[in-house]
Amino acid sequence: MTVTVRAPRYATNREIERIVREKEPWIRKQLEKIAGQKEMATEQQPEKLTEKDIRELADRALVYIPERVKYFAPQVGVSYGRITIRNQKTRWGSCSGKGNLNFNCLLMLTPPEVIDYVVVHELCHRKEMNHSKAFWDQVERILPDYKMSEAYLKKEGSAIMARAGYQ
Repeated sequence: MTVTVRAPRYATNREIERIVREKEPWIRKQLEKIAGQKEMATEQQPEKLTEKDIRELADRALVYIPERVKYFAPQVGVSYGRITIRNQKTRWGSCSGKGNLNFNCLLMLTPPEVIDYVVVHELCHRKEMNHSKAFWDQVERILPDYKMSEAYLKKEGSAIMARAGYQ
């Protein structure tokens, strides 16, 4: 593993070497941490999803997610168009300008509160087609603890996508 040191142009080699020596224990600790994370990631590789697995997730999502949309739409105070379930590589959901909602079938691998968060997130885009403060206020009004689900997706999302062969 290599370490790249970035420094301002005016920094002398002597200053850079001094700072690196001073920070050496911290650098070593970070390198060990990274190595440990890589080792754990290799050991904990979940099984890849087959096409059959993905079809089954999509079938489950086609039943479950529209019910959640139907439940939350009145709370958000919006209508919606068509609901589509896809096996997407980079998104958990999306909302078109026409009000059509798309959801990733891989959401079925997440806890129910995470699915609810993505549903509410997309429904709130019916009011605010951006991620402004007003948008997040709408999400929080419906799901006060939405940040926990957002954190879950940030932490676990890549591993879930990797199971489908993405990333």
